[in-house]
Amino acid sequence: MPDLMKGSLLYREAQAEHEEVLKHKWYESEKKGYDIGFEVAQVDWRIKYGSQWHRERQSRHFYHRN
Repeated sequence: MPDLMKGSLLYREAQAEHEEVLKHKWYESEKKGYDIGFEVAQVDWRIKYGSQWHRERQSRHFYHRN
């Protein structure tokens, strides 16, 4: 992947979201006692936390630009 893409805000946001989903997968898998899988964790995280997480990230980027 070109460095230009890796440095883009879109790429960094996708990476940050991916890390959040991986953390969520770990927590939920520990609670259930088995690996819930990435896809299940991703859907669950997006339903429970995705909107709020994105709003907070967007407001942080907005305030850092000004």
